[in-house]
Amino acid sequence: MKKMTRPIAARSLWSAALFSLFAGAGLAQAQGTAYVSNQEGGISIIDLAKMQVTGEYAVGGKVPRGLGVTDDGKTLVVAVRETGDVALIDTASGKIIKRVKIGKNPEFVRVRGDMAFVSFEPTSKLGPPPKPGTEKKEEKKEGGKDGAHGHDDDDDDEDREPAQVAVVDLKAGKVVRNIVGGPETEGIEFSPDGKSLVVTNEADNTLTLHDIKSGKLVKKVDVEKYGARPRGIKLSPDGKTYIATLEFGNNFLVLDDKLTPIKTVATGQTPYGVAFDRKGERLFVATARAKALEVFDAKTFVKIKDVPLDAERCWHFTFTPDEKQILVACGRSNQVVVVDAAKLEVTARIEDKKLPWGVVTWPRAMGSLDQP
Repeated sequence: MKKMTRPIAARSLWSAALFSLFAGAGLAQAQGTAYVSNQEGGISIIDLAKMQVTGEYAVGGKVPRGLGVTDDGKTLVVAVRETGDVALIDTASGKIIKRVKIGKNPEFVRVRGDMAFVSFEPTSKLGPPPKPGTEKKEEKKEGGKDGAHGHDDDDDDEDREPAQVAVVDLKAGKVVRNIVGGPETEGIEFSPDGKSLVVTNEADNTLTLHDIKSGKLVKKVDVEKYGARPRGIKLSPDGKTYIATLEFGNNFLVLDDKLTPIKTVATGQTPYGVAFDRKGERLFVATARAKALEVFDAKTFVKIKDVPLDAERCWHFTFTPDEKQILVACGRSNQVVVVDAAKLEVTARIEDKKLPWGVVTWPRAMGSLDQP
């Protein structure tokens, strides 16, 4: 037995060394990379270990907005408005490996498995619904719904052809079907069983549930009496609760897993991006005109804290993969604001001078555009 003591000890030391090596590699991976879509540029690459922009991917067109990353982290899927398609970018080389034609005005992207779901508007004459007495004035002030590159100048609110969600087979590199939503589809979320899509339709103030395989409309929820202009939509990690932000209601709507409205909860002005933390304990809402990231208890919906961002047009955000930081894309301030997820305080600002729109990470993390 004594003769085996040294080899066992040696093996133990070797195992410990290997564990340390892989733990270190795991830590490096956990820090990961953030990708930020810029409406006046391409995709900024942020090294999360350094919290610095280290490069940019070109998208071959103007106004990239929605984006998502595949499960293996090898491909970035980006909606490009100018070219009416999605660019599939190899994250190792930064090269566009394929373009998939979608339709006019592609905006929101969700990736699930080998499929991507991309909202688009078949007509360019789709403007946001007017807010009585104020909306036209506010839209002019903001430069259109999407800022400097919003809807066309000749928007006509009377033309409300339904938007659609293109279902893209990423392996085949083609659209396999289109799901007809409501006018101006904004957010996209999946049902608890993954068989259906829930989308927010801002122009007619509805949430609609669609079967993914058939594309058929399963349910429609009118939310106008709760607040106008639904935008963000998220399912809680336990699959029991949906949250939909109502931009002109200055609140969010709580619904059960059958999309039955339960209650509204007040927020600051113009809530948009929304996400739970991974444990489903806290709910985060980006309020653009309140210039804050608002934090709520995810069970009681009692507000925990407002985190002042002191930045303009903060719509989308993501946790870092280690869940220690939150990155908020603030377009009109040309920066990504970094928030400590535990202290709920701003700790840094990353300059990004090309009108940032959305942000996701690899490894994938909880956020307004994505989740693990």
